[in-house]
Amino acid sequence: MGKILIIDDDASFLVLLSRYIEQYFPLLEVQTCTNPLQGLRAMNKDLDLMIIDLEMPHLDGSKLLKYAAETGISKNRIILLSSHDADYLHDHFPMGTCLAVLNKFEAGQKAVLDMIFSSLEKKASR
Repeated sequence: MGKILIIDDDASFLVLLSRYIEQYFPLLEVQTCTNPLQGLRAMNKDLDLMIIDLEMPHLDGSKLLKYAAETGISKNRIILLSSHDADYLHDHFPMGTCLAVLNKFEAGQKAVLDMIFSSLEKKASR
């Protein structure tokens, strides 16, 4: 099974995204954390993908990204989600910072997530 950790303080968004993944990508196992400190404890090198909200209280997504990279989790396995527009995100997180930086409210960005989830599911089925 492919393992995904989603860290976002928006509980409704977490439920929506995790149910979507479970319904359309059944070979992917989803763990969610609404508290970024909880997310720190859940991080491990066995994760196939981490999805981190950029804007959270107490500990924002950029700090979680930095911590994950320092503990040996590949930046190519991390997606940052935000409510900022794409221009802002690409200015603050240049290519190579992580796998992708996406606006979580733009419908067009969902296709990127679907491609990533589909790729993980193919890998998990082997």
